Amino acid sequence: MTGNDWPDEIRLREGGRILTLRYADGTGFDLPAEYLRVESPSAEVKGHGPGQETLVAGKRNVRMTSLDPVGTYAVRILFDDGHSTGLYTWDYLVKLGREQATLWKAYLERLAAAGMARG
Repeated sequence: MTGNDWPDEIRLREGGRILTLRYADGTGFDLPAEYLRVESPSAEVKGHGPGQETLVAGKRNVRMTSLDPVGTYAVRILFDDGHSTGLYTWDYLVKLGREQATLWKAYLERLAAAGMARG
């Protein structure tokens, strides 16, 4: 599987709490809504360049409400908190899946250092 591969299966589960991705080679990821929301590739979260990232807190109970395909390269995820500006490319979703443990741990450490909570 390469990062640009379109998943064979992409669906919301558990009332929008989990995004399931499955690929032809058998690889798959179950990505929680909270994780996808706080790692959104949007300018609101990532900024417009290095050092402009925003730490997003209070999203423990966020849910995904829908998925909108964007061409053949991405999906827009709409969240119940109104966030809908991130375009999750297939490559970025693979990165989030492969690096989930590391990225999640780093996020929790940043929250703790900032005195913020998952809410």
